[in-house]
Amino acid sequence: MGDVKESGEMNTSERLVGIIYDEKMCKHHTPDGDYHPENPNRIRVIWNKLLANNIPQRCVVLKGKEAEDKYLTAVHSENHVNLIRNISSKQGSSEAAYLAAGSVIELAERIAKGDLNSGAAIVRPPGHHAEYDEAMGFCLFNNVAVAASFLLDERPELGTFWNDSRVLFFSVHRHEFGSFYPGNDDGFYTMIGEGPGTGYNINVPWEHARCGDADYLAVWDHILIPVAKKFDPDMIIVSAGFDAADGDPLGGCCVTPYGYSVMLKKLMDFAQGKIMLAFEGGYNLNSIANSFLACMEVLLEDKPVSGSVEAYPFESTWRVIQEVRKKLSSYWP
Repeated sequence: MGDVKESGEMNTSERLVGIIYDEKMCKHHTPDGDYHPENPNRIRVIWNKLLANNIPQRCVVLKGKEAEDKYLTAVHSENHVNLIRNISSKQGSSEAAYLAAGSVIELAERIAKGDLNSGAAIVRPPGHHAEYDEAMGFCLFNNVAVAASFLLDERPELGTFWNDSRVLFFSVHRHEFGSFYPGNDDGFYTMIGEGPGTGYNINVPWEHARCGDADYLAVWDHILIPVAKKFDPDMIIVSAGFDAADGDPLGGCCVTPYGYSVMLKKLMDFAQGKIMLAFEGGYNLNSIANSFLACMEVLLEDKPVSGSVEAYPFESTWRVIQEVRKKLSSYWP
């Protein structure tokens, strides 16, 4: 961790911003090693980028912490948790997975209690695709869902708060009518939750690749921000995936570091700025490093990186926005 010391005290920034990075999470290796998109260099390059820009020196640097099984089984089946625990120790995958989930819990708790204003967990393996009873899409435990469950101190219904009105789930993603990974209808705009949670599960599915800053910011301004004003969250947990970043080999979208910084800046107006970023996807090393740096500068209340949105949203973006708003109109008028 270079010359940065783990500490519970702040150095220079006015805001108490926490950050977690643990080299032991680099022990998780996929069969293809560094040739696999989800490899240890992803978190190393982010950490080194932040060090080079003196970001950790301005933050409260926390130690990684392994999750307890009781918190993991609030979101995953016991069979799945046991499977991950018993993965070959030679790969280091079990330790990394427990550290990733536990570190996100640790940071979320510190922010929720008011010990920190905001923070970022640079963790792997990622978690956003992990299901109740299986690993999927490079993900072993659903780190963000585990942390949200911990904060609520209750077991969510199967389906990541599908029936829960206390959690507003919001996702913008490439979908292509179900033909893009993971190849199902779960992320379509008609999937809005059930029972008390109806209307609290919001999906904005892109019809094609190449969506960029203008498209995402249009969704922020016309869907997310109006809904967030009415929901009035106590805290925001961001699945900070940068696979929509320009240059990503898998995502195929074109969001710039400037775009990410503006999106995050808009969220800082809610929950008194109590926001946690948990690193998820993103497989272009330059893109994820620059995008993460831009977001950390926002958390530290630096100015967003310079830039502007010169392009206009795609026509399909407006079509999707209209369909999502129509579907949600009964719940978020």
